[in-house]
Amino acid sequence: MTGTAIVFMVISMVLVWGGLALSTWSLFRHPEDIDDEPMPPVEL
Repeated sequence: MTGTAIVFMVISMVLVWGGLALSTWSLFRHPEDIDDEPMPPVEL
């Protein structure tokens, strides 16, 4: 592999894993409430 290919591979890996880590950290800091979901329709 050339040096350019290795640099682009490292950049893409940092973007993917960094995004995953950031989204996980954000979910732990601000969890989604289950009560925010609308109630299912009731059949009569």
